[in-house]
Amino acid sequence: MLTAVDSQEPLPYAEDGQTFQNREGLLPTHPIGYYREYTVETPGSPDRGARRLVIGEAGETYYTADHYASFTRIDPGDFPR
Repeated sequence: MLTAVDSQEPLPYAEDGQTFQNREGLLPTHPIGYYREYTVETPGSPDRGARRLVIGEAGETYYTADHYASFTRIDPGDFPR
């Protein structure tokens, strides 16, 4: 997923690249539009599943496996591309 985002390839879901609004308040506070969200494929899921990457304008990258209930900040170099 990160390779596709980095290279601006077409993304698999229309929702990919949309604004993540941080309604849960779990990420550092920034103006609306600062964060973008992207689907991380969930094997066996018939839809987008629950896994997402959320990327801030400064490049900080967060992963959620539980559809925004919790986040882990990741080093993009550690995430499969």
